[in-house]
Amino acid sequence: MLDAQTLLDVIVKRHGADDDSDHVPACETSNDYDGRMNLRILSVFILLISSGIGVNFPILASQYSFIRLPKWCFFIAKFFGSGVIIATAFVHLLEPAADALGNACLGGTFAEYPWAFGICLMSLFFLFFTEIISHHIIDQRLAKEHGHGHDEEHAAIERVDTIECCEENSCDEEPNPMVIQEENSATTYIDSKNKDEKKAADVQINEHLQYDSQEKTVDLENSISHHDGMTRAEREQYLNQLVAVMVLEAGVIVHSVFIGLSLAVTGDNFVTLFIVLTFHQMFEGLGLGTRVAETPWPKSKRMTPWLMALAFTLTTPVAVAIGLGVRNSWVPGSRTSLIANGIFDAISAGILIYTGLVELMAHEFLYSGQFKGENGLKQMLSAYFVMCCGAALMALLGKWA
Repeated sequence: MLDAQTLLDVIVKRHGADDDSDHVPACETSNDYDGRMNLRILSVFILLISSGIGVNFPILASQYSFIRLPKWCFFIAKFFGSGVIIATAFVHLLEPAADALGNACLGGTFAEYPWAFGICLMSLFFLFFTEIISHHIIDQRLAKEHGHGHDEEHAAIERVDTIECCEENSCDEEPNPMVIQEENSATTYIDSKNKDEKKAADVQINEHLQYDSQEKTVDLENSISHHDGMTRAEREQYLNQLVAVMVLEAGVIVHSVFIGLSLAVTGDNFVTLFIVLTFHQMFEGLGLGTRVAETPWPKSKRMTPWLMALAFTLTTPVAVAIGLGVRNSWVPGSRTSLIANGIFDAISAGILIYTGLVELMAHEFLYSGQFKGENGLKQMLSAYFVMCCGAALMALLGKWA
């Protein structure tokens, strides 16, 4: 039979065990920064170079003939980059988001629900809704432009038909005053010289009418030309690709901000993370750059691809520089940092998962028509293999970063 002291000890132990089970560990209050400032500053410039090479090279190769590569090189870069982006979504974004928002120190609702996956799902559906609305707006805009162009085309065609009719019937219905004058003067004396002059006048009139007709035809072509010299189909393709590439860049850039901040204050693993991120940025830039280069930019937007490339090139190096500037206050493991990092990584994951599966896989392989023809299956399987290689390499880098 238990005495009073033993019973009291059992009650205290059980109460202590209950307290331990409900206890939430404290989040980190300091980072792992351990000096080596020179190497960290060097990382800013190395990442700037690797990001710039990755994103700018496909654009340069597509626009300048002196570095134009064979088609198979661009083919490999394009689908290798697609695999990189898809692997980035799952391995480098969704998994870290789940770790951040599932950290035990957050407690509360974060311990009760897998918010990383929920936010990723909401991001994916919101992006799909945005694409639905944008496609509707594009269709309405193109229909309006096409209707206006059709009216101009109809009016211009009527003008040309009228000119041609006048040209054909000018001598029978309404003789030119010059011809009438020549016929009146011919009544006084008719000789071979006046006949030649009349013939020359007729030729001059016909040439004038023909020139006027050609001029109106040129006006017709100009009046029915579409925006920036694009046909309706080309403009529709451009606007749809513009939406896709803007969304892709947004997802990549948000991700790049946080990896730059984290690199700046990483401790013992700095060298390993730095090397991995150097290749990470180059491959990710390659995937983004090929998509930007493939977009049929009109002449009025010829600077847009370079501005997009510049934004990606600068994001991670600038984030590292900012992280070094706030190295004494930025704590990646703090409650605020974990929540912010987890939410933005989950949003970016949803963006890249949607873009990867819909635009880079389903659209490219099944609906774009680029694999039609005799060797279509062979090219498709080659593209699939290259994409798998890109995804596998990026997934492997997830072991360290």
